[in-house]
Amino acid sequence: MGKLLRSEVVTKAVNSLRRSSSGGVLAERQMGGFLVLSGLVGVGVGLATAGLVLLLRLVQDLVGPVLDGGRGWIFLTVPVGFVLAWWLARAFAPEVAGDGVPESAAALAVRGGRMRARVILLKMLATAFTIGSGGSAGREGPIVQIGSTVVSWVARRFKLGEDQVRSLVAAGAGAAIGASFNAPIAGMLFALEVILRSFAVRHMSAIVIASVSAAITSQSLVGPELAIQARTYGLENFQELLLYAGLAIVVVAVGFFFLSVLDRVEGVAERQQGRLSWLRPVAAGLAVAALIFVEPRLFGTGQEVTNVLLLNETVTQITGGEGELWWILGLLALGKAVATSLTISSGASGGAFMPSLFMGAAVGTAFARLAQPLWTASEIVPGAFAVVGMAAMFAVVARAPLTAILIVFEITGARDYGLILPLMLTATLGTFLAERFIKESVYTMALTRRGIRIRTSGEVDLLDTIDVGSIMAPVPLVVTPDLTLAEVEESLNRRRSHGAPVVENGELVGIITMTDLSRAAGSPETTRVREVMTPRPVTVDPSVPVSHALERMAALGVGRLPVVDENDPTDVIGWFGREEAVRAYHEALASGTDTELHRRRLAQRIDPGAGYYDFRIPAGSMADGRRVREITWPEGSTLVSVRRGRRVIVPTGDTLLRAGDVVTAFGTESSKQRMIERLNAGAEEPTAEIELDLEAAEERTVDG
Repeated sequence: MGKLLRSEVVTKAVNSLRRSSSGGVLAERQMGGFLVLSGLVGVGVGLATAGLVLLLRLVQDLVGPVLDGGRGWIFLTVPVGFVLAWWLARAFAPEVAGDGVPESAAALAVRGGRMRARVILLKMLATAFTIGSGGSAGREGPIVQIGSTVVSWVARRFKLGEDQVRSLVAAGAGAAIGASFNAPIAGMLFALEVILRSFAVRHMSAIVIASVSAAITSQSLVGPELAIQARTYGLENFQELLLYAGLAIVVVAVGFFFLSVLDRVEGVAERQQGRLSWLRPVAAGLAVAALIFVEPRLFGTGQEVTNVLLLNETVTQITGGEGELWWILGLLALGKAVATSLTISSGASGGAFMPSLFMGAAVGTAFARLAQPLWTASEIVPGAFAVVGMAAMFAVVARAPLTAILIVFEITGARDYGLILPLMLTATLGTFLAERFIKESVYTMALTRRGIRIRTSGEVDLLDTIDVGSIMAPVPLVVTPDLTLAEVEESLNRRRSHGAPVVENGELVGIITMTDLSRAAGSPETTRVREVMTPRPVTVDPSVPVSHALERMAALGVGRLPVVDENDPTDVIGWFGREEAVRAYHEALASGTDTELHRRRLAQRIDPGAGYYDFRIPAGSMADGRRVREITWPEGSTLVSVRRGRRVIVPTGDTLLRAGDVVTAFGTESSKQRMIERLNAGAEEPTAEIELDLEAAEERTVDG
């Protein structure tokens, strides 16, 4: 793959991208090169996906003969697999542990999409050990992280800007789902709805191209078979929609149970750190092994059981009993929820994607079997309810209704839209109810515990309107890795700065702060900067909104971030800290308030008898140096605000007025004239020009 990425075509495409002067939005002439790079990235993700699938099969082939010797061997294989995966994460890369999707989302939110290349191989090995040994988890979440890391490596190697990196990392995540299920459309929606949480058009092209090329590549290497199969079902009677609405409620209850258990066990596991932390994967492995010993169908991802349910096979093939044993399927879903929670929280590697589909199919079939003796309006087909339940469960646990609806058609090979109404109803109703009873999704839960909150595109922050580049400060000090701590401390104190970037050969290699200096164990006269600095620091691009930069600072617990060139993440061009954040807030507040006041003034102009007007207090005015309560204001006028420079003051009786303040008032035409005359009393140079200028400006705005 490395030789392919170094080809002349890719080099030209990347050079074209790096010459972009816009803040992350590619010019039209450069789109062709970007799509070429997206397609090649998709091929790389497809290769990585195929590698994981083949490696997982290899581990399963090794474990299979051991388990053939007796079911009791499961108490050895699962803990050993968990411990191996946990050790890889602990020794080489902590981000290898867990689902994988939260890490990809966190990389976009906190690190600008940059992820360490070592994660690719380590995540593949850890996932193969976890699932191949019998762990109850899916491979899709890890594949998302692997795909995102592949793309991040490519983007970092060619020094792409942050917006290009975001597009490609999301494309890598979507390509991973497309490659895993041979479902490029579902991969695209997953990337937009779950990873980016935005449907911005500028990201879609890269995601689509990468998803399609990844699906083709993995299908060519692994095989054309679908991960999940189902028959074609339809809606027999519109009255069945009542049953599907009831199914949505049951799915929400099971989803609430799953997320609650997962949150609880992950919280307990994260608190158990220290010398005996190896007991965490051992205990979780033994617990999962016990569940599998009682119910072998909880082994691994559960795809085989899910296929049987979706194909509407007889329940005896699943339960080992009579068809009316719906409650066994219900217990199977709850058991999968517990086993998956233990697997993900053990420190091993596995996802919740496939287990959620397993639980949804089991709940849907159980619901249909329970309703069959009671429902007489039409024939109930359990397989149809399994398909709909599967989509509803994923919508509930992932908060991704669009992905849940469309993914069914791709991964099940559905040939028509016979179930589109039940799918839409259960997915949207389930998501609506889940958002009111379950605060976090399976993917945001881990991020929230780390202090990272990813907003949806519909949520607007005041600081979204200000970008870092408009308020960043000049770099106060640049140090080199070979300086002593004593020299750095002297320079920081002289400039009254708390930190500085570390640059070597013109490239950013780290950051050092006063906190680092205070924690240093060696002598300040002999200890060098490279020994105590934070290497590979988190950075921010000038085009990033201030709100996003603050999220990164809060998540990392730092007070400043280096600002780097969008086309070269090693070139430091500015400094963003708390002071700049406060200044950005005041600018956004003043700008937003001015805009709102102006909008209201225009709206009030429809009343010919009254309106808003502005007046600048001249020097020597009777209001200059007096408080609002000390002035007799004309009847018919209401004081609205006082603007002092860029600061907007909501006046009270104690507000002190000064010359140069712009007073905004609302009143009739006669009261306006009396107000101007009164405030001009005693002025050295009486004026009413600002009122006339604003009136003219407003007239021009209305006319335009």
